[in-house]
Amino acid sequence: MDYPKISIITVVFNDARNLASTIQSVRKLTYPNVEYIVVDGGSADGSVEIIKENAEFISQWISEPDRGLYDAMNKGLDMATGDYLWFVNAGDEPGASGILERVFNSGNRADIYYGNTMLIDDDGREIGLRRLSPPEKLNWRHFRHGMMVSHQSFIPSRKVIKKYDLRFKFSADYDWCLYALKMASDIRNTHMVLSHFREGGLTKQNIIPGLKERFRIMVENFGLISTLAAHFVIAPKFFYFWIKNKRF
Repeated sequence: MDYPKISIITVVFNDARNLASTIQSVRKLTYPNVEYIVVDGGSADGSVEIIKENAEFISQWISEPDRGLYDAMNKGLDMATGDYLWFVNAGDEPGASGILERVFNSGNRADIYYGNTMLIDDDGREIGLRRLSPPEKLNWRHFRHGMMVSHQSFIPSRKVIKKYDLRFKFSADYDWCLYALKMASDIRNTHMVLSHFREGGLTKQNIIPGLKERFRIMVENFGLISTLAAHFVIAPKFFYFWIKNKRF
């Protein structure tokens, strides 16, 4: 089978422990056409040494200061040459070693592949599936109800993407995925757990600013009235789940 080239991009800053785990999980992938890119923000905690230890497996890497997470991710996009892009940042892991073969086992190619996300703790133990479940047939209008698919379980073709909007420091991934969904004509549900996501990180540490940014993006895309109406449903569900499960 003619497998498309997948650019897997890992962004890291001073997160050596999680970077090591992520690189090892990517190394286990059996897919035959992967380009692996690591973008480090100028770490001083041993992250660069871990990158160098795995240099024979990494296609390209850089280590230099950046303007934050999404600036680093834009650098990864600039370096990528694959047909599809998959961000598996430090702390994230592919859902299984053979997951990409299962995604791309069909000859006709979709614009976007998506799936579910399993949350894991610091030791890699499964906590449970993400609060929001992907709809059976996803389109951009579903994002009026929140980020229905996590960034880690979203694999778009380069034909439908743009750069991350650096106006947003915590929710540019929501804007990026929403844009790709608008541009796509073939959006395919894999019905698989595509990624493992380690709880914590930038989003959880900045939940209120992130929600404010997401509200702004929703207004820009769906209008104020529609966004306010959606939040009458979103907000109670969000806080109920947060109180009950101590996670989101």
